[in-house]
This record gives sequence, C-alpha cells and structure tokens, in this order.
Amino acid sequence: MLETIFVFVLGLTPPVLSLWVMQRAKERAQTRLREAMQAPVVRVLQRNQLPPDQYYVEGVGYLIGDITCRFNARSAYLRCAVNPSGPCEGCLYHEPKD
Repeated sequence: MLETIFVFVLGLTPPVLSLWVMQRAKERAQTRLREAMQAPVVRVLQRNQLPPDQYYVEGVGYLIGDITCRFNARSAYLRCAVNPSGPCEGCLYHEPKD
C-alpha cells in the first residue's frame, strides 16, 4: 500500500512543479509588461536630447538626417543606409531625390 502511494505522489510531482514554474513565469511576464507599458513616459521625457536634424513627417513619425537624400533610411534611429551615424553634411554619397 505504501508503495502505491509513493508511486502516485512521484507521478504527480512533475505536473505540480510544472504548474508552479509556469505561474512564476506568468507573474514575471506580467511585471515586465507593466514596466514596458510605463517606459514610453520616460522616452517622452528624454525627447529634449534629440539630434538637431530630426524632423516630424505626418503619417510617418520622426525621421533623422537629410530627408531629401536618396539614401535616407527614413528611420528615427538611422540617418542613412550608406552612412548610418552621419553627418549628412559633406557625405560622399549624398544624392538628392529626383
């Protein structure tokens, strides 16, 4: 009889441990999601430290670099596909769009 109970408890141990680990992972994910939802507030406060060559384009958002250049990456993080860190002034690859 004792062997049967031992086998029964031994058989239930992995699922119970699995449920416990899954619950902890879910709680951690919820905490990280809450923190991520609050992160944009910090980014808005840091907008004062933006590069001087940043422009706002309606429907696209913020872009940096010379937006008339053919190689502009149209990104808020990269200026150019050829010269990502910039600057655009004096760049050998600067080509106005046709």
